[in-house]
Order: sequence, then C-alpha cells, then structure tokens
Amino acid sequence: MQGTKSKAFLYATIVALGGFIFGLDAAVISGTIGYITQEFGLTALQQGSVVGSAALGVLVALPFAGYACNAFGRKRTLQIIAALYVFSALCSALAPSFVTLVAARFIGGLAFSSISVSSMYIGEIAPPHMRGKLVSMTQINIVVGLSAAYFVNYLIQSLAGSGADWVSAIGLDVHTWRWMLGTEVLPALLWLGMLSIIPLSPAWLIYRGRKEEASQTLAKLLPAADVPEAVREMEASLGSDGAEQPAMEQLKEIFSPAMRTILIIGVTMGIVQQATGINAILFYAPTVFEQLGIGTDAAFMQAIWVGLTGIFFTVLAILLVDRLGRRPIILGGLLWIALSLALCAYGFSSARYNITDQAITEMAEVPGVEKLRGLVGQEFTSDIAFKDAVSDLLGVKVARENSSILLEKSGTLPAILILIGILSFIAAFHFSVGPLMWVLFSEIFPISIRGIAIPFFTLITSITSYFVQQFFPWQLETMGGTAIFLFYASMVTIGMIILWFYLVETKNMTIEEIQALLIRLEKKVEEST
Repeated sequence: MQGTKSKAFLYATIVALGGFIFGLDAAVISGTIGYITQEFGLTALQQGSVVGSAALGVLVALPFAGYACNAFGRKRTLQIIAALYVFSALCSALAPSFVTLVAARFIGGLAFSSISVSSMYIGEIAPPHMRGKLVSMTQINIVVGLSAAYFVNYLIQSLAGSGADWVSAIGLDVHTWRWMLGTEVLPALLWLGMLSIIPLSPAWLIYRGRKEEASQTLAKLLPAADVPEAVREMEASLGSDGAEQPAMEQLKEIFSPAMRTILIIGVTMGIVQQATGINAILFYAPTVFEQLGIGTDAAFMQAIWVGLTGIFFTVLAILLVDRLGRRPIILGGLLWIALSLALCAYGFSSARYNITDQAITEMAEVPGVEKLRGLVGQEFTSDIAFKDAVSDLLGVKVARENSSILLEKSGTLPAILILIGILSFIAAFHFSVGPLMWVLFSEIFPISIRGIAIPFFTLITSITSYFVQQFFPWQLETMGGTAIFLFYASMVTIGMIILWFYLVETKNMTIEEIQALLIRLEKKVEEST
C-alpha cells in the first residue's frame, strides 16, 4: 500500500513540475515590462500584447490539446508541451523586435495548456482519497514558479545596477530583460527529461481499449485487490459499449441536458477564477506596486511577497482540501477575495496627488520636468486625473516611462492598507479557487468526455485571462485603481452567488461516484420543473 502511494506521489510530482514552468514563464514577464517598453517604445496596448500574447497562444492550443490528449495520450502531450516551453524561452530571450517577442511569447502560450493536461493526468492516476492533494500540487508549483520569477527578476534587476565588471562583461546591465526571460530554459529542459519516467494514463489506456496495460499501470498505483474494480468503473464511465466517441460528439454531450449542472459549475469556475483579476496582479506585479508610490526597486521587492504569500496559502489549501471539502473552501474563499478587492478599491479612492517644488527638484532626470511647475498647488483626487494632467504637459511617452518616480514623489495614499488588501487577495485566491478549480475539473467530468471537456473549460478560463492581461495596462491608464478593483470584486460576487446554488461537495468520492451524483441532481432539478 505504501509503495502505491509513493508511486502516485512521484508521478504527480513530476507532472506538477509543469506548473512551476508555467508560473516562471507567466510571471517573469512582469519584471521586463519597463525595460521592454523603453527599448521598443511600447504603448499601453502593446504592453498588454507582450503579456497577453501567451494567453492568446493557449486559446489556440487548448482545442488541439484535447485532441492530442485523446489521440496521443496525456504523457506524449505533456512532452510536446515541455518542448514548446524550451523553444519559447530561447526565442523570447533573443527576440530582436516587439513583433518577434510577441510571437515567441505566443508560442510559450501554446504550452500553457500544461495546466489542464497536468490536472487531467494527475486526476486519473491519483487514488480518490489523495486526489485533492495531488491535483493541487500543480497549483503549488505554479506559485513556487511565480515566486522564483519575482526573486530572479529582483536579483537580476539589482545586479544590473550594481556596476560590477562581470555584469557588464555578460551584458546583464544592457540586456537585463533578456536574462530574465532566459532563466526559464534550464528548468524547462529538466522537466522535459523527467517526463520520460511517468507511465501512460490508465484512464487513457482504457479509453483506447488497452485494458491489460491499464491494469498493469493501476497495479503501481492501487492495492492489487482494488485494480479490477477500478478498471470496471473506468469502463462504465467510458460508456456502455466502451467505444471512443468523436470529438464533436463529446462536445455535444457537454451541452446535453444531463450535463447542465456540470456545465454551469465549469463555466462559472472558469470565468470567476480569472475574473478575480489575479493575473493582473501576478503578471504586472511591479507595475501594480509602483501605483502605490513606493518606487521601482521597492516594487520589485514587494512582488516577492506576493509569491511567498501564494506559496503559504496554497500549501494550506492542499493540507485542508480533503479534510474541509471543496465547497466551503471555494465559497468562503470567494467571499474573502471580494472583501480584499473592496479594501484595495477603498485605498485607491483615498489617494491624493500633489506636485511640489521639492518633488520637481528631486525628479531632475525626468525630461521636461520643469513643465510640471504649472501643477504646483493643485491637488488631484484620482490617479487618472493626475496622470492625464502630467501627460498633457510632458507627453504620453515621457509620462508613461517615468510613471514610477512621478507617483513616488507626488502620491499620498494608504499604501500599507492597499498592500494588505493585495496580499489578502493573493492569500484568498491561492487558498480557494486557485488550486481548487483544477481539482474540480479533474473530478466532475466522465472519462468518455474528459479529454475534450477539461481543455474546453480551461479555454473559457484562458479567454477570461487573456482579456485581463491584454487590457490591464489600458485599464490602469483610463479607469484607475479604484474602478478596476471594484469591477473585479463585482465579478467575484456574481460567481459566488451562482456557485452557492450549484456547487456540490466531491471530497473522497471516485470520479464515477461524482458523475452519478451530478446526474441524479440534474434529474431532480428536471423533475421539480
């Protein structure tokens, strides 16, 4: 028994390392935005394209990921994904222009489907009583990857300004952002190599009619006496005749009346997880913290706290998910998120911005800063009004490139209160919908359609994520902090209300038992109406 647990843990750990690569790839871009903006002269929407191109890539990849998972297997698909990560990291670090950088990031986005495929694989090899913890391992690897990215960015940014001879010799001071993006190459290569160790998914083997091989794999993961029953349950979940359904038939089944409850849960979770605005914070962390007027160096340092907070609360979620259950953690977490976002909105609404003669003197390196003397004595009650006034005098390009020091020298706002709100939001997300969405996705779909269903609902998540990433810089320039955080809080509240009525508890149940429960509930709803 102990041996089967250790095998399941080993395979889940290897596959979950894809979460680390994802987190590293996704967050390392946060530290490069300022450098890339200056080198290529980017607008706010172009900044969004650099960050959002990866999310656009996953939109293209996910439909093919579903096909690949069914045709080639979960393992082979993961190996292809790992190779894409390696290629994207190399091309991003060497990109000679804005267009080539966006293209390289887009290729990396094709690999972002690793999260859904990893959750699918781990859900299929994990014993029921361990599934919550093992599937959540992907999420903890994501936040470890995020933390690693923030730390690497801070370290490289600090070294780049150190003036050391060896820093100049390797071009770290000139090509700072390229070194940041290049840090992904080695861990991606390592993951690619380690994936050769894992076995083929037993559920996929049953799906392909390879019952003998599936039994052999299950013997490594379950007590011998449980293997025949596990095979029977997988065959029952696959369908009465065990035949492989075409992709379009699987997609139609997702929208069938019998799957209505599952559809509502999946769509709501897929939207609300990203409508929290989590990727606006994670992928633009230094930019967000610069709005607090703490300066660029401090902003890079505060980003590290985002990563560490995420790690702690993801670990806590993994320890409690199979004890407390999915429903109370998700609903309680969404309430916590909404309150945290409201706190941030209140903090930004309390901000005041004043240009003083002393501030102008201290900002002597800003081109045309003397033009700001016309604003001395004026008080601005929102970041948007202040940025517009500065842009009118200095020009949009100069104002954008020097926004950090302008906010630092002119802003008076409850930075500690907003920082607490942001970290509270990070904690709530990583304790609830962050890891548990993937747990639910690994549980609620029958084997017969899960190869299409999980990528499909991940596609919904990715579309939401893309819009958040693409338009956040533009929102920051046109809406301001208060409106942005209130918008996210409203979206979370709507999602929480829907899930209150439809989300069921699934802890310690087999995938087949969960499927049967959801079908029974749907029949009761039909009978009552």
